[in-house]
Amino acid sequence: MLRFLTAGESHGPSLTVIIEGLPSGLEIREEQIADELARRRLGFGRGPRMRFERDVLRLTGGIRHGRTLGSPVAIEILNSEWPKWEVEMSAAPGTPSKKLTAPRPGHADLAGMQKYGFDDARDVLERASARETAARVVAGSLAKSLLATIGVSVLSHVVRIGSVAAPTDKRPSVHDLETVDQSEVRCFDEAAAQLMIAEIKAAAKQGDSLGGIAEVIAYGVPVGIGSHVHWDRKLDGLLAGALMSIQAVKAVEIGDGMVQASQRGSVAHDAIVRDEGASSGGGFARRSDHAGGLEGGISSGAPIIAKVAMKPLATLNRPVLETVDLTTGESTVSFKERTDVTAVPALGVVAEAMTALVLASETQRKFGGDSVAEFSRNFRSYVEQLGAAPSARE
Repeated sequence: MLRFLTAGESHGPSLTVIIEGLPSGLEIREEQIADELARRRLGFGRGPRMRFERDVLRLTGGIRHGRTLGSPVAIEILNSEWPKWEVEMSAAPGTPSKKLTAPRPGHADLAGMQKYGFDDARDVLERASARETAARVVAGSLAKSLLATIGVSVLSHVVRIGSVAAPTDKRPSVHDLETVDQSEVRCFDEAAAQLMIAEIKAAAKQGDSLGGIAEVIAYGVPVGIGSHVHWDRKLDGLLAGALMSIQAVKAVEIGDGMVQASQRGSVAHDAIVRDEGASSGGGFARRSDHAGGLEGGISSGAPIIAKVAMKPLATLNRPVLETVDLTTGESTVSFKERTDVTAVPALGVVAEAMTALVLASETQRKFGGDSVAEFSRNFRSYVEQLGAAPSARE
């Protein structure tokens, strides 16, 4: 199975990600990873830093001459602003120039300070920062490359920012990703996108922030990924946990889960039909996809669909949130760290990465293989068996 770890702080010298479990022979290009990182910076409402922060990569392990070796892959994302922070964030013994003692509501500041015994919120916020998601996107780009070898694609689009929602009957296909990325808010519906931009501008004038919802879709996932036999092998549970781990995410919905809670069973479920052309479903298809491609913790062969809800960013350009100064004990307002009006367009890109990482791990659990050739061969054999007559499967 595939797993990954990230290390590093927002203003540290670099972020590091180690990905273990990638088979050998997977083609990796630095430009491909850089392109994914550039997608993470997309979106109207992002702060000025997105214009000057550059993601400089250093591939330090597990890749030789453009191919994985089967050993752990290690990649650094260097911080171009490190010279400005070298003293403040130094690993050497010393003291900070200023302690941040007024924790921000909605952040990990206070709970982290209490948990770890810190008197400076920077000891928490640097690691809790959403900057860490850059390392996840790097790992996710490699997971996407592995999934592509068996015809699986993962994409996302924004379906809500603030009070503006896009139509629910319009969903991008695998060929529409470029169109989505060209939208200033990564919304597939142009009319809704313009309303979202107007809402962002209004919030910006008031120094406020906005949350929203991104939908992530995985096409081509074969039936049989995940399992019903244990709680920690259910694919919907694994996806929900991975998506909930993204900074500022407060809710995850699989398929039409929230709507289904108020429907009758006669309309909530997806009828099964025979379809010889549905290779990912083993010759079966669903007339609808209310279940979001998952039944009983197992992929059904239909597109896997999850909606990811992000709360409004808790750091505001007009600090008004009440807090307590931990040094004086007096009431005050939270300090302002650099911030955006909204990060929902970037949320979709990070959600793609987390979805791809879960699917890459679970497809490896299913098909195995120390090399990409073996992994792909095992996949093809499985799909062929799915389409065989019952007697041929024995």
